[in-house]
Amino acid sequence: MNYSKNREMSTEELAQFGAELEAIKQEQIADVGDVDARYIRRIVAAVRYTEVIGRGFLFLSFFPPFWLLGVFILALSKILENMELGHNVMHGQYDFMNEPSLKGSTYEWDIAGTSDNWRESHNYKHHTYTNIKGMDDDVGYGMLRLFPEQRWAPMALFQTFYATLLALLFQWGIAIQELQLGKLVKGSKTWAELREELKPVMRKINRQLIKDYVIFPLLAGPMFLSVLAGNFVANILRNLWTFMIIFCGHFTADAEVFHKSVLDNELPGHWYLRQLRGSSNLKGGKLFHILSGNLSHQIEHHLFPTVPARRYAVMSVKVQKVCEKFGQNYNSDYLYKQFGQVVWRIIRHSFPSSPKKLDA
Repeated sequence: MNYSKNREMSTEELAQFGAELEAIKQEQIADVGDVDARYIRRIVAAVRYTEVIGRGFLFLSFFPPFWLLGVFILALSKILENMELGHNVMHGQYDFMNEPSLKGSTYEWDIAGTSDNWRESHNYKHHTYTNIKGMDDDVGYGMLRLFPEQRWAPMALFQTFYATLLALLFQWGIAIQELQLGKLVKGSKTWAELREELKPVMRKINRQLIKDYVIFPLLAGPMFLSVLAGNFVANILRNLWTFMIIFCGHFTADAEVFHKSVLDNELPGHWYLRQLRGSSNLKGGKLFHILSGNLSHQIEHHLFPTVPARRYAVMSVKVQKVCEKFGQNYNSDYLYKQFGQVVWRIIRHSFPSSPKKLDA
C-alpha cells in the first residue's frame, strides 16, 4: 500500500477540504428534482420488464437458447434491482418524491437479507465508521483478513476458499451479517437472543426461496426443473457481480483501514478524508455505472450517500479537482485492475505476518 500518495494537510487545509466537498454536495442536493424522479421510475420499469421477459424466456426453455437468454435477462433484472434501485433507495436518495414504494426506511429488496438489517449494518455502521477496525463489520466481513493491520489467525490460510464461497452466496452473507454470529461464539450473545433476531431473517429467506424455487417453477409446469435451475443461476450471477463491485470499492491496494481513535473529536474534514482514503472507484461507461448501482463511484458514494447516485459521475469530476488541489490520491482504475488487487489482497494476507500497527 502506498499511503505516501496522500499529502498531509494542516488543520486549516483539512477544514477547507471538507468545506469544498460539502459545497459539491449542497450544490447537487439543491438541484435534485423531477429529472431524478423520472430516472428512478425508468429504473423501476426496467427492473419489472426485464424480470417479466427473463422469466418468460425461462418458461419457454424447452428451446436451449431461450434458457440462456432467460437466465441472462433475469440476472440483469436482479442486478438492477439490487444495485441501482434497492441499495440507492434505501439510502433515502429518493425520499424527496414522497412515494411509499420508494421510501428509504421501508423499501424491501429482492435478496435473502432483510432491508432493516442492511440499513443497520450498512447505512449506519459502515457509512458512519467506514474502514475503522473493530467498528466497521465490512472490514473482512468477520471472516477475511484483507488488511495487514488485521491480526492473522490460522483460519486465514483458507480464506481464498471462504472468499469464493462468499462471492457465490453473497446474498446469504448479507442475510446473516447483522446477526453477528461471532458474538455467539465469544459468549456475548445468547441463543435466545439469536433466535429472536433470526425470526425476521427466516421470514425473508423463506419468502425468497418460495418465490424463486417453488412458485415460479410450479407455474412453469413441465419446465419446472429448467426454471428452478435458471432462477438459481441468475441469483448466482447477481451474487458474483455484487461481490466484485463491492469488494473493488473497498479493498484495492491503496484502500486504508483506521484506528478507533480517529473518532476522537472527528471534524467534517476528517470524516470526508476517511471516506476518500477508504474507497476506490471503477472506470467505465454509462451502462457499467448503472449496473454497478453507481458504486463504481464508491468514493462519491461514501462522501455523499444520500445524493441520488445518478449524479456521482458529474460530482466525480469536481471531487477529483479538490483531491488534486489538496494533494490527495483519487483511487480510480478499470475493473480488471482493481479486482486483481482485491484478489491479491485475499491471497497475500492469508499467510502469516505480524499485524501492522495502526496509528492511534
